[in-house]
Amino acid sequence: MILLRLLYSYLKRQAKLILMLLLFAAIFVCIFSLYNLPVEAVGYAAVLCLVIGLILFGIGYGRYVHRHRLLHRLQENVEETTFQLPPPMSRLEEDYQALLHAVCTDRARITAEHDNAYQDMSNYYTMWAHQIKTPIAAIHLLLQEEPDCDALSAELLKIEEYVEMVLSYLRLGSDSTDYVLRRYDLDEIVRSCVRKYAKLFILKRISLTFDETHLNVLTDEKWLTFSIGQLLSNGLKYTPENGTIHIYHEQEALFIADSGIGIRVEDLPRVFEKGFTGYNGREKQKATGIGLYLCRRILAKLGHEITIHSAPGKGTLVRLNLTSAPQVLE
Repeated sequence: MILLRLLYSYLKRQAKLILMLLLFAAIFVCIFSLYNLPVEAVGYAAVLCLVIGLILFGIGYGRYVHRHRLLHRLQENVEETTFQLPPPMSRLEEDYQALLHAVCTDRARITAEHDNAYQDMSNYYTMWAHQIKTPIAAIHLLLQEEPDCDALSAELLKIEEYVEMVLSYLRLGSDSTDYVLRRYDLDEIVRSCVRKYAKLFILKRISLTFDETHLNVLTDEKWLTFSIGQLLSNGLKYTPENGTIHIYHEQEALFIADSGIGIRVEDLPRVFEKGFTGYNGREKQKATGIGLYLCRRILAKLGHEITIHSAPGKGTLVRLNLTSAPQVLE
């Protein structure tokens, strides 16, 4: 089928030449007939010309197929910075190759500039995130002397969360992300997340129900902890005082359900987009549009899946499918 398409394409390319040859042949036939030359001589010449024409057509078509396959292989490796094009067969092809070379050179320059700018930005924010941890640690020490400042401790927890989000965002785009895949106790991971946000649960008087899963899942503890922590943080943000959060499992899927304000139907398809906050996020001015985006990217790298079901005024249900095979090693 491919060869037939190539043959059709080659015929279209040589259509003018074939039409010209047929016209010449018609002229010769007319002249031969006017001079009453023997039919055998005309037929012999026509057959000879046809054989030579078919031979030349076959050679040209073979070269055409060869060049097509060579260019197709180059197309499959188009991400390479340099590649060798076949020798040009005409001045026009030489001009096209020169133009393509100029475009590739410019693309390489733009890519290098982008990589350098991204690396500079990444280095700066990584340095900032690590430096900001020093005053955070100092504030923790001061708060130990004032145990009644629960509200201030909760706000400090939010600052730590945002700093950790910055570092996770930068690490996620790095080629050196340190995944450690093995079997982990899912209940311990959930408990560590709950302990981290315990003060927020107390301050907002939100009751937590945790049904132990007794599951061991193949995952990365640090990244799964970050993802579950982000989901708990979202639940705490959008659940009013005296609300509830319920953590349970079915088969090997973890569910986090809250009695919060919910998500509008038109916003649900976009909640995992980077920077998308939705109506509730804009109204409450609490959303960054990064948390769920990071969760989905992290869980996808771990081979897990996340889905969200919600309705305004009816809370939100998050489902984490932890049974998928990790893709991070591929």
